Amino acid sequence: MSSTPVVVAIDGPAGSGKSSVSRAAARALGFDYQDSGAAYRALALSALERGVSTEDAAAVIASLDGFDYQIGTDPDDYFVRVDGTDVTDAIREPRVTAVVSHIARVPEVRSYLVDLFRGIIEASSRPGIITEGRDITTVVSPTAPVRILLTASEEARMARRSAELPGQAAGDVGRQLSSRDAQDSRVVDFMNAADGVNTIDSTHLDFDQTVAAVVELVQATRATT
Repeated sequence: MSSTPVVVAIDGPAGSGKSSVSRAAARALGFDYQDSGAAYRALALSALERGVSTEDAAAVIASLDGFDYQIGTDPDDYFVRVDGTDVTDAIREPRVTAVVSHIARVPEVRSYLVDLFRGIIEASSRPGIITEGRDITTVVSPTAPVRILLTASEEARMARRSAELPGQAAGDVGRQLSSRDAQDSRVVDFMNAADGVNTIDSTHLDFDQTVAAVVELVQATRATT
């Protein structure tokens, strides 16, 4: 048996459940789990903490030097650290969400982080790893044996995101969701499945059913390879 981990690449729009579904599926399969979006958020937080303008591409690129990033790939022991400090919760703060798209659209940043993601995938010691996030299926792991576009209707995605953020008005959540999609779509196409990418539409599926659909697809692919 090859020691190379099975790579499962999952992309999709904001609010599609990429992170929670991927993590649960990795747990069910005994795989590692990588949330690639955390790296963009961690870099954005680092820039904010160091007074680097996230709208200054040159300054953001310069900030990559010495960017000390660690992420827990065990789905039961997930963490994000920058310079040894736990920032798992801090990277989800509204101030980070508001600026992360600024750095995510810088080509040099994306290239740097793609190399980082690939390194994490190669370092996995488990039978496989699920990596989710923007352009995972087309740029980071275009040859992954399992590539999935996880999507849902805009109404379903808004409802799910609102449930995750009970303290925010539904209208605000909807505007944030639409804004995030609009910003990210300038860089990557995450609404349409590329050739060879399987689409899982979870509009009419609950969480457990969506996880099961991912697990079944992975198992079916492994059985035929």
